[in-house]
Amino acid sequence: MADNKPAKPAARKAAARSAPKFTAEERAAMRERSRELKKSKSRADGESDLLAKIAEMTGSDREIAERLHALITATAPELEPKTWYGMPAYAQDGSVLCFFQPAQKFKARYATLGFNDKAMLDDGAMWPTSFALTALTPADEKRIVALIKRAVA
Repeated sequence: MADNKPAKPAARKAAARSAPKFTAEERAAMRERSRELKKSKSRADGESDLLAKIAEMTGSDREIAERLHALITATAPELEPKTWYGMPAYAQDGSVLCFFQPAQKFKARYATLGFNDKAMLDDGAMWPTSFALTALTPADEKRIVALIKRAVA
């Protein structure tokens, strides 16, 4: 009786061709997320990890991350600081609400302040969920505070 199964090496090659291609930075972020999930952390541990990630940053990424941390913790002290895919993040009820993606992490032109769907920033049929940051002006800080307040409401 003939076996109708495809040859294993051919099947593996076909799967490899159709598999998504991730950059080295994306694979590193996924490995960091895996390590984060394996650790059971308290709020203090999460904040310690977040501050360590900020300390690893350089230049404007570090300045922006430090200022965002101060703004977010002052505006919404109930949010839980933690790392998410190796990036500073803030969670509500265990789910990440917002995060900071440094430009250097993915070799991008700008850093990003992002919000997950839990933030409920809905505004009509279309609204932004991430914001490019190259610096923080007082007007930007005021807008970020308003977004955080709206996100936690």
